[in-house]
This record gives sequence, structure tokens and C-alpha cells, in this order.
Amino acid sequence: MALSLTKNAFFGRRQGPVVVVVMDGYGIGPDYPGNAVTHARKPILDQLTATCPWLKLAAHGTAVGMPSDADMGNSEVGHNALGAGRVFDQGAKLVANAITDDVLFQRPGWKEIVANVLEHSSTLHFLGLFSDGNVHAHIDHLKAMIVKAKAAGIAKVAVHALLDGRDVGETTALEYLEPFEAWLAGIDPNYGIASGGGRMVLTMDRYEADWSMVERGWKVHVLAEGPAYPAASAAVTALRLAKPGVIDQDLPGFVVTRDGKPFAPVHDHDSVIFFNFRGDRAIEISKAFLGLPVPFDRIRQPIVCYAGMMTYDGDINLPPRILVQPPVIDRTMGEFLVSAKERIIACSETQKFGHVTYFWNGNRSGYLDASLEQYIEVPSDRRPFEERPWMKAAEITDATIDALHATGRCFARINYANGDMVGHTGVFISARMAVEAVDLELGRLLPVIKALGGIAIITADHGNADEMYEMDKKGGVKMENGKPKSKTAHTLNPVPAIFYDPGFNGEYAIDTTLAKPGLANVAATCLNLMGYQTPEGYAPSLLRFQG
Repeated sequence: MALSLTKNAFFGRRQGPVVVVVMDGYGIGPDYPGNAVTHARKPILDQLTATCPWLKLAAHGTAVGMPSDADMGNSEVGHNALGAGRVFDQGAKLVANAITDDVLFQRPGWKEIVANVLEHSSTLHFLGLFSDGNVHAHIDHLKAMIVKAKAAGIAKVAVHALLDGRDVGETTALEYLEPFEAWLAGIDPNYGIASGGGRMVLTMDRYEADWSMVERGWKVHVLAEGPAYPAASAAVTALRLAKPGVIDQDLPGFVVTRDGKPFAPVHDHDSVIFFNFRGDRAIEISKAFLGLPVPFDRIRQPIVCYAGMMTYDGDINLPPRILVQPPVIDRTMGEFLVSAKERIIACSETQKFGHVTYFWNGNRSGYLDASLEQYIEVPSDRRPFEERPWMKAAEITDATIDALHATGRCFARINYANGDMVGHTGVFISARMAVEAVDLELGRLLPVIKALGGIAIITADHGNADEMYEMDKKGGVKMENGKPKSKTAHTLNPVPAIFYDPGFNGEYAIDTTLAKPGLANVAATCLNLMGYQTPEGYAPSLLRFQG
């Protein structure tokens, strides 16, 4: 299908840029004591919602390609939808379907993993996020593969459990570990958990923000170097006692032993499956296992048969062996714009830079057309986000303003990561400050867009800071040990789409006939405001244009 765009009657009505501002983790939730969004001082956003057209968008569940509306959205699928203009079945749904239909176990990836173990009488290792959060992975996928491994005659299985506390309750690790340990022992006494640790301490770094996380994971999973415990549940219990108040994502790495020895370091001729389906936090550890260059000393590089659940980087085919085929996202908004010779700006700090580039462009690395695009990465801090809730919002604004002045008419997209990254810490006051920091930067950015004769759409990719405390059945705050119980996961709440257009003269109105507007509708809306008709097959625009 052609990538050509057709001009509409709005073409040329604005001389400046169309800018999408993604306030990551900014949902519209209930006004209760745990809502850092409603409790933040945000005069700019309050004024925008009082004076500008706006509506709520679905940013979770089926609206972003997840299996059901009980599944929260995330930054990956949210930016896919924003950039693609359509809803594609995403990792969680693709994997669940492949398991249910037995397709996963008929594909070459699984068969090669199993054949390698049987040939060498070696160990099958499963490494990944150990919860049912369904953002990066799902424990049910792991259990289904273990059952199939047993049926295939594999004698030894080792699980390397990255503890969550981020996409699920912040101190729920034992709720997953204890029943799993009992279940696994019932499958085969030679199956067990070999190592683990918190997802924000080891293994799951992204965008090369902190390779030391991957190094720590390598030492625990591969070299079996670390504090030793007789079971993963015992490790969590002991580590919590040693560090009161620690949440699961921040637990140190540990090694599980049997008979006084590490249960299952990774050795030559083993097979390793990284069972996360989401790619951003899977790339670096995959490179380490595949022998690609990494900025740390691996000490020992075992020769293994390695597979990822899905393709984590399509441009470099990483990893070469996968278990489930990823969605093919074509005809993205960016492809249409560069075909029309429109200029594009994308800007964020490291934590979300891949989202405004790779994920926005349909899981494709690099420029679509380097002569037309400018991608700006602002390096993130390595300090805990709750200690610096302003993050790099000011620097993102600085860079965007400079780029807009230099470029003029263009399409720009930026991501302020504050509401999401600080929201994940579970610290309410920091999340409130994160929202306030973004509001402050909007107060700097929007006057520039106005001066250039442009339009801004202020939205979000999912909620997070809107629910910083767990809610009880009555909508109040759930208490634990006399304190509000923190919530670190994304929410199921809608997000705003606010239209800031200083040149507005009644040319359009929000289309109130859309049954369930969502993030995928934003792409057509942006193209319309750039002066182009909606491409065939795209989710319809959020706006109805007069005439």
C-alpha cells in the first residue's frame, strides 16, 4: 500500500509545528489521597483543561493490543499505537495465543532449544521477569514452557527469577515464589529456581542507561556469584529482614544452592530462554549471552543455545533465535511524513528515548530519513528517580525549543518521563513533584509553540502517578502497618488529549461520535493538523473538520 499523503483543506492554515507532548504516566484517575496528579500544583494543565478542547483516551487493554481490558498499558505499546495509528496485537497477546494454539512449541526456536539440551544432557534455563504483570512477561507463559520441557524429557530446568514489584504490588514476591516453588517441585525435583534479584538492580537495564545492572545479573545468573540461600523464598525473606522497607524491584541479587553448591550456573551447551516478550529491557542481557561486545568483563562466556521470547531489536535481528513472531508494524505515521518530505523532531531523555524513536516507528531502530529527522537524546541521571523527580524535563524542554526554532514547520514528539519513572518508585511526594515539574516545563514550551504558529497535543501513554497508593474496596487508601500501601504499577485509567491551538478559529471540533477513542486515534489527528487526510486503514481522527 502506498505511503503517499493527500492534502486536506486545513493544509497551510498553521505555519508552525504540530507537537505531541507525551506526559508519561499521567492518567486521569479518581480524586483520592493517592492521586499525585490531582494533588499536584499544575496551573498550566489546569488552565489548559479549562480553556482548550480535550477528551479522554483509552490507553490500556484492547485499545493498545493487550489481551483484555484487565491488562494495563505500558510505554512500549502506547508509543506503538501513537506512532502506527492502528492497534496491533502486542507481545502479551501474541505469546498467549502462541501457547494456547501450541504454535510456540512447533516453531524452530523451541525445537532447537530442546534438542540442544537433550543432545548434551544439559540444563534448560529460563530467565525473565517473575510475575503476572503482563507488561514484560507473565508467569503463566513460564509455567506452560516448563510443562512442555518436562514432556520433552528434559532432566534439569533452572529458573532465574527477576522480582517485579513494579508492574504488580511492590512487596508481592513471596506470593509468586512460594506457590511456584511448590508447583515446580511437583513437576520434577530436579527443577528449581537458581538465582534472582530485583528488576531494577540486575539484568533488566534498558537503553544502555546502566550496564552495571547487566553485569550484576551476569554474575548472579551465569557465574553464581552472590549471597547464597537454600531457596528463593528464603532469600527474599532474609533480604527483607536485612533491609527493612525494601521493595521487590530493589532487592539485591542472590544465588540458590543445593547440597552446599550453586544449583545451576549457566555452563557450556546449556540452553537459555529469556522469556520476557517486551524488548527494551531484554536487549543488553541478550547481547551478553550472544557474545556481542558489552562494556564489562564477563569472566566466563558459556557457549549456549539462546532464545528470546520475541525479537527485541528488529534492525539487528536480536536475538537470531526467537519463540514467537513479533507483530509487523508497517505504514507508521513517520513513514508517511518523510514520504511527504515533512521534517520530524523526536526528543526525550535516555529512559524514554527509545519510545519516541524505536517504538514510535513501529519497533524500528535508526532514522527513517536522516535528512528529514532529528532525534535528540538527553542523558538520564543514574540517581534514584524519587531523589530527583524533575529528572531531565528542563533539558528536554531546552533542546526541543532550540530544535523548533531552528526547524519551523515540522512534526515533533517529546516524552517527559517523570510521571512514569517516579511513579514506579511508589513515593507519593516525589510523584507529585514529578507532575509539577512537567507542568512547569509546559509553561515554557507552549509559548514557543504559540509564537511559531503551531499546535500542541498534550497526552500520555498510560497512567501511573494517578494511583500512588493501593485502593481499598471503598475507594479509600489501603493501609499496611499503619501506613498507606504504595502502588508502583501502571493504572487502567484513561489519559488526556488536550488540543492547544492559539490560532484556533472554529475549523474543527472533537468528534464525539467515536465509540472508544484511544491512543491509536492520535496519529490520524496529527496528520490532519499537519494538513493531510487520514491514511487508509488508520484509526479515525479525534477531530471533525468543518467543511
